[in-house]
Amino acid sequence: MSPVASLGRATCLALLISSALASAGYATTVGREQDIVDLKLGQRVQVDDGTCPAGQVKEVRGSKMTDKGVARTASCVPRFGPTSR
Repeated sequence: MSPVASLGRATCLALLISSALASAGYATTVGREQDIVDLKLGQRVQVDDGTCPAGQVKEVRGSKMTDKGVARTASCVPRFGPTSR
């Protein structure tokens, strides 16, 4: 195999991995925390249930692995998107 072909394959592989990691960074939004069924390690889910102050939304994260599965942590984070005044 020529060095050019190896470089092309390595570039394609790097692009594939980086696009997979970039898409995993986006948080989804649900209305209730009970709607989060299968939380994965490192996944972020925004819960819009009204428990946080104005301008913020609850973010639930899969923080670490335990014997019973993925442990969850929750905190209020700034709400991104269009703002109304």
